[in-house]
Amino acid sequence: MDFQPNIQTSEKPYVIGLDMGGTNSVFGIVDQRGNIISQTVISTKAYPDVSDYVAAAVEALQPCLEVAGGIDNIKGMGIGAPNGNFYTGCIEYAANLLWDGVVPIGKLFEDALGIPCRVTNDANAAALGEMTYGVARGMKNFVMITLGTGVGSGIVVDGKVVYGCDGFAGELGHAIVDRSPEARQCGCSRKGCLETYCSATGVARTARLMLEKSDAPSPLRNIAPDQITSFDVFQAAEAGDPIAIEIFNYTGEKLGHACANFALFSAPEAFVFFGGLTKAGHWIMDPIAKAYDEEILGIYKGKAKLLVSTLKGSEAAVLGASALGWEE
Repeated sequence: MDFQPNIQTSEKPYVIGLDMGGTNSVFGIVDQRGNIISQTVISTKAYPDVSDYVAAAVEALQPCLEVAGGIDNIKGMGIGAPNGNFYTGCIEYAANLLWDGVVPIGKLFEDALGIPCRVTNDANAAALGEMTYGVARGMKNFVMITLGTGVGSGIVVDGKVVYGCDGFAGELGHAIVDRSPEARQCGCSRKGCLETYCSATGVARTARLMLEKSDAPSPLRNIAPDQITSFDVFQAAEAGDPIAIEIFNYTGEKLGHACANFALFSAPEAFVFFGGLTKAGHWIMDPIAKAYDEEILGIYKGKAKLLVSTLKGSEAAVLGASALGWEE
């Protein structure tokens, strides 16, 4: 896909962008200038049957479509989804979704809404949004790292999103970063994947393990172990809790070292971090930068910026997905 999405003046002035996460799905009605005029959210994990999910999504979209003047004003829909295949329009074997196997999500929405639908990986959608509207605007070489339920990535080289031969290039969250006997089991069936350590769920997992191994006092002990979230860890770090700070140091070190390896294949201008975990601010970004600088090959040192997305909430992914909706 070219650097700028093919947004042309259209008699149909809006498109739908869908950012599908493992927990929630965010829908936005987007105009030709990249303004989200209306949004709605449904729970992804509340629908074990994908047909029920699509039906719930269409129902939730109705008030948004009214704002746009009805479905006749919608040119198309773009979907950013875990393991979304740009070439086939399907979600294929997504580890963080309830639906097994190959799910023809594009066709399901086309049939339900009566408009063209195109699909890409959720992190690729975030990269499209960021380079069109956000901190990566004007960049032609960068890596988008999304830190949510899992760890996703969108790779842009020479102004184009890299899809590879089958649509699945750039699954950096499943790079193995731990081959020890204690390596964590990943939903993809392998062990030691980056996302088992550096996603929001990975941070919560680290918190539980560190609390088990230490007798030190921590406000995190006031929370049931299976209820601890990355936001809880952030709040504890803000309060000066040494265990919470160590959790972020450990997470940032893993991610920084991984990014130092990722820089080798594309020499990016920047790594752009997006997702709920980035709200931890310097607690996560400082250890990422420290580990990256320690590990990066000399010829790449000082070249790539480590940036946090400037788009609010899920806007990067919604806007990026919506860009697909303008394509003929």
